[in-house]
Amino acid sequence: MEREPIRIREGYLVKKGSMFNTWKPMWVVLLEDGIEFYKRKADNSPKGMIPLKGSSIHSPCQDFGKRMFVFKLTVAKQQDHFFQAAYLEERDAWVRDIKKAIHHIDGGQRFARKSTRKSIRLPETINLSALYLSMKDPENGIKELKLEKDKRVFNHCFTGTCVIDWLVSSSSIRNRKEGLLLASSLLSEGYLQPAGDTSKAAAEGLSDTPFLDLSDAYYYFPDSGFFCEGYSSDDDVVLKEEFRGTIVKQGCLLKQGHRRKNWKVRKFILRDDPAYLHYYDPAGGEEPLGAIHLRGCVVTAVEDMPDTKKYDADNILFEIITANEIHYYLQAASSTERTEWIKAIQSVSRTGK
Repeated sequence: MEREPIRIREGYLVKKGSMFNTWKPMWVVLLEDGIEFYKRKADNSPKGMIPLKGSSIHSPCQDFGKRMFVFKLTVAKQQDHFFQAAYLEERDAWVRDIKKAIHHIDGGQRFARKSTRKSIRLPETINLSALYLSMKDPENGIKELKLEKDKRVFNHCFTGTCVIDWLVSSSSIRNRKEGLLLASSLLSEGYLQPAGDTSKAAAEGLSDTPFLDLSDAYYYFPDSGFFCEGYSSDDDVVLKEEFRGTIVKQGCLLKQGHRRKNWKVRKFILRDDPAYLHYYDPAGGEEPLGAIHLRGCVVTAVEDMPDTKKYDADNILFEIITANEIHYYLQAASSTERTEWIKAIQSVSRTGK
């Protein structure tokens, strides 16, 4: 039986079209022998595939002065492919892994991850959908709790340790290591959602495993009544959020209008459940003026925009491209703030609903 290629890295990048100067978000999968790109993460078949054998990668790439964090992949037939990452560290991580894959395939070696984790094979009888229903059983399933951490109260959730304990007690797994793999599968398929900074960081790839067997890593069922209560920015007033979930970031940004192309200051509130960036009149008002749906979006820093007058001369712009390819342009107060917003929006786009 032919071995499946290793999936080294995957995520949304902005890709330049092969014929025209158009940049579109793509779900990009780096395999050990090539790069596949999909129009959407959920698509079963790729829009195209770039072989890595004999390829070379160039970063930083200055071919497009108005686009930041671009890298270029030149294949053996001397055809160039351009990708744009959201920020510097993300671009460098993609470039590092692609270089490693090219080095291995050109040297006739198999790609291998440096990991202390052993390969665990799940029983073929595991059915994630049926398991999810058992986990939600009111009598014998995982109990939803009210938990507190970092001055925030998480309602209708449970710990990672509780999930693994339940899987062991229900005989769904043979040991806790196997439980981590199974719970990670439940997480990646959307049957579980991370709640709080610890579990979200792991889900984004900042830990050895996407799911954590820890008592301070919180999770919830996506169709539960989960919501979070936290402290305001003044750290003295407790507020129950207008929407479910946690306020990840808030502050004022300049937003470009879609019709008149003018710029206005708006107050933005970023929530992780649902995954929306709501914007308000900074002078007041409880009702949002609009919202940007972030699930599956791509966010990147940009230097400038054609046919558009910026609010001032500082190049601190960033662009959000939604899953249905609507473009929003925003401007931060500083390059540091722009990076903070990009990372926060990118996090919500991956883990929020």
